[in-house]
Amino acid sequence: MHVPMQALNGKALGPGGLTVNMDKEQLQQTLGTALASLPQVKGVNNHMGSALTQQSKAMKWTMEVLKKRKLFFLDSRTTDLSQAQNAANFVGVNNIGRHVFLDNITTHNQLQQRLDELKYKATKHHFAIAIAHPYPETIDFLRKALPELVKQGYELVPVSQLVERKYIQLAQAQGKAINAR
Repeated sequence: MHVPMQALNGKALGPGGLTVNMDKEQLQQTLGTALASLPQVKGVNNHMGSALTQQSKAMKWTMEVLKKRKLFFLDSRTTDLSQAQNAANFVGVNNIGRHVFLDNITTHNQLQQRLDELKYKATKHHFAIAIAHPYPETIDFLRKALPELVKQGYELVPVSQLVERKYIQLAQAQGKAINAR
């Protein structure tokens, strides 16, 4: 679920948005109401959020709601100062962060450059997450590019599957470390 969170640029969030002025009860109730409207959700991702994700306390409150519902968090990383993943780790919520914003600029050349960056990061880290918008240019570009990625050997999977793989690998690594003692 893409949850609107307050940005530094002051853009309006609309109903269901989480703001820095909310207390714990308001934030958790607002998020809980949104999640109840889509019970099949597996995880949450911040829409905007450059102001809210910098707030450790607000992110901890957010993660408490996600933990109760056994949901993961995908940090869009709209700011280098995001505390979302730190809060998720502290509370015990599975989390992951994006590597590339695909379409900050929607020219073909820029989209291709960002896709090349994504491929580089996927090769380096064994996975990569891109975030994109449903702009007509982006959709047209991806219609052509995604089949090519598959032909090149890249595997396209849901974020929920990446999160699951990450935590299985972490558990296996911890098990090896414990067994080595």
